Amino acid sequence: MAESKSKISFEEALLELEQIAEKLERQDFSLEESLKAYERGMELKKICQGILDSAEGKIEALTKDETKKTVKTGFKGEAKSETKSSATSSKSLEEEDLF
Repeated sequence: MAESKSKISFEEALLELEQIAEKLERQDFSLEESLKAYERGMELKKICQGILDSAEGKIEALTKDETKKTVKTGFKGEAKSETKSSATSSKSLEEEDLF
């Protein structure tokens, strides 16, 4: 149950987190066990968030436009610029499909 951050995959961490949540919802733990499970759940949440943040950074690096501004694309290829004038500039960007 106490795997290190570098040895647990996103899927394993998420599965363990879901199992802990189910047990806590069913109240299968004593108070002390519940606190330990909650602590482990918070560790797993941090692991999952770190993995997701890393993946997001990689995706952003791959989707930089020619002006070196990050362009976030939605699932339908909707381009969104991260500049303050995104309301006006995102309309002028062509839609991109990731695949």
